Amino acid sequence: MSTPGPLNGRNRILFPTLPRGEVVATFESYPEAQQAVDVLARADFPVDKVSIVGSDLKSVERVTGKLTWGRVALAGAASGAWLGLFFGLLLIIFSPTVSLAFVFAALLLGAGFGMLWGIVSYAVNRRRRDFTSVQQVIATSYSVLVDSDLGNRARNLLQSGGAEQPSSASSASGWTPPAQPQHPSDPPPAPPAGDERPPAPPA
Repeated sequence: MSTPGPLNGRNRILFPTLPRGEVVATFESYPEAQQAVDVLARADFPVDKVSIVGSDLKSVERVTGKLTWGRVALAGAASGAWLGLFFGLLLIIFSPTVSLAFVFAALLLGAGFGMLWGIVSYAVNRRRRDFTSVQQVIATSYSVLVDSDLGNRARNLLQSGGAEQPSSASSASGWTPPAQPQHPSDPPPAPPAGDERPPAPPA
C-alpha cells in the first residue's frame, strides 16, 4: 500500500499519458488538423474532449545557408548590440541621472564584444559545422481524437463543414416530429394534412 505524497500531482504533469478516444479524421500536416479543430470549435463542440496526436515522429534539420566570416561577424554584432542596449536602458530606469550617451556607449561595446565572440566561436568550430540550420520535429500524420461518445457528432460536423446535419426522418418529410404525449392516456397528435390517407373502404 502506497501513501500519496506531495509530489504525486507533479509526477502526473511530468509523465503525461496518451489520450484515448475515437479517431474521427487523419491529416498529413498539422495546419489541416488544427483547421479541423477550429471547425469543431465554431460549431460549439466541447473542444476540451479533442486531442491532436502526431504519429511516426521524425527529426528534420533544414539547412538555411553557409557560414562566412562576414555573416558571423554581423550576427555576433547584432546580438551583442541588443544585449548592450538592454543593459543601458535598464541602468537608465534605475538611475535616471544617466544620460543617453551611456546607452549609446553600451550599445557599441555590446556590438564589439558580440562580434569578437562570434568570430572566435566560428574559428573554433569552422571545420565541424560550416553552415546554419533549423531543426524541427515533424510527424508523418496527425490524428484528431475525441471521446468515444462524441465520435459520430464530430465526424458529421467535419463532413458538413461545421453545420449540424438534420435527422433523416425530419429531412425526408419536411416537418419536425411532434412532441411525445406527456401522459400515456393522451391521444397522439394528428399528422400533417399532406400525409393524410383516404379512409379504407368498408369490408
